[in-house]
Amino acid sequence: MSEKVVIIGSGPAGWAAAIYAARANLDPLLYEGTVKPEMIPLGQLAFTTEVENYPGFPFGNVREFVETSVDKERHWNLPPVPSEQRDGKPHYAVQGVELMELMKQQALNFQTRVVSDDIIDVDFTSQPLRVMPASGDPIESQTVIVATGARANYLGLDSEETYKNKGVSACAVCDGALPIYRNKPLAVIGGGDSAVEEATYLANLKDAATIYLVHRRDQLRASKIMQQRALDHPKIELVWNSVVEEVLGDGEMVTSLKLKSTVDDSERELEVGGMFVAIGHTPNTAFLHGKLEMNDKGYIHWKEPFRTLTSAEGVFAAGDVADDYYRQAITSAGTGCMAALDAERYLAAHEA
Repeated sequence: MSEKVVIIGSGPAGWAAAIYAARANLDPLLYEGTVKPEMIPLGQLAFTTEVENYPGFPFGNVREFVETSVDKERHWNLPPVPSEQRDGKPHYAVQGVELMELMKQQALNFQTRVVSDDIIDVDFTSQPLRVMPASGDPIESQTVIVATGARANYLGLDSEETYKNKGVSACAVCDGALPIYRNKPLAVIGGGDSAVEEATYLANLKDAATIYLVHRRDQLRASKIMQQRALDHPKIELVWNSVVEEVLGDGEMVTSLKLKSTVDDSERELEVGGMFVAIGHTPNTAFLHGKLEMNDKGYIHWKEPFRTLTSAEGVFAAGDVADDYYRQAITSAGTGCMAALDAERYLAAHEA
């Protein structure tokens, strides 16, 4: 007997889809993936510290709520809280892992079945649809929701890895307003529209200091209007012909960057309190190539505006895997809801 709904992915889109599908009595089966360098269970938010912009989670005594909500056997996955912060008073915004564990718990509460395995191949050519886990037999389903997300591209430096969430980020909109970055000079790495957008966002924050836009060439790749926006902004300083050789810090936080010239190989040190990498994202769609229509960046193409329908009948896409523009937790969760509703209506329309 085939499943009604199989969900691939366990970020905000996947869990939102699971919650809506489960509440519609569709008995969803969700594959949350395994730990890999490019993608881990709970999605990109599992790499994030404070999440200040997700509605409904203001600064407060968050941990007490999380610990009473999430099953105790998963408390090991929660980031440690210093003993001095366990005083019943508000101390910080919800952590990325906390928020994702709460989403997972909500899906489990409605009897979502969760499998810790990767889907490595699919067959969407006919009904029932088939998905192939890395372990076990193929699974047949009437509908599939793809919510595997996208991962930020990083520079690939060991020192960059050391200071992730300690001053190294790939999302200014997500992290730029955090207290750790306030009143500090910051660096944005990249030269395209995304890099200029990130730099402009940071420069427009209330407590912004100098924002250095570091680019390997002597001209930005961004559109002309975006280039002019960066050049005209009083708080944005362009650093041309430079690449990051090493991220430097005191063990707790980024303190500077070692830059190398692309012209004469000279080096310099740039004092900053954080580095935002804006060199693009890669959607997690490698296992789907040739199976679904995608754009030139590898993101799944929606057949209709404001609908999650893909090029394969009965297959829906939600979250960053189909979004190369917004890439926010709240938009991902929203499209997860949409995909579940689209799957529910598809099933209703195709009842025997």
